[in-house]
Amino acid sequence: MELSTPSFVNGRIPKDFTCDGADRSPELTWTQPPAGTRTLALLVTDPDAPAGTWVHWVLYNVPSGMRGLAAAVPRQDRLADGSHQGRNDFGRIGYGGPCPPGRSVHRYVFELFALDTALQLPPGTTRNQLERAMEGHILAHAELLGRYGR
Repeated sequence: MELSTPSFVNGRIPKDFTCDGADRSPELTWTQPPAGTRTLALLVTDPDAPAGTWVHWVLYNVPSGMRGLAAAVPRQDRLADGSHQGRNDFGRIGYGGPCPPGRSVHRYVFELFALDTALQLPPGTTRNQLERAMEGHILAHAELLGRYGR
């Protein structure tokens, strides 16, 4: 399974997908997950944040038949396709774009997980809750790296 985006330019995240722009989520695409996949989950984190890894997006129960997400996913806990969004470290539901302090360039890691189950998690689920729920259910993992600095 491979994760990619037409939204980034040479690995750089354009301003439109950050707190300095429209702060909308980028378009993402992925290849077919392995047989037995029931749902997909997505985590977006910044491992370079000063206080430790910062969570930008928690998305889970994405239908296994989907092969991507359009840009600007609405910030609501349940999406029309049945996907659920959790709480990011900004304290909000949905995507929160890169917003690094100062002039440093940070890495943003987009991780897609193919799961053998649908997850029974409450609205506002956090990264830690999602990771615990995924334990023992991950069939495949794909990663995409973007960079952003002011």
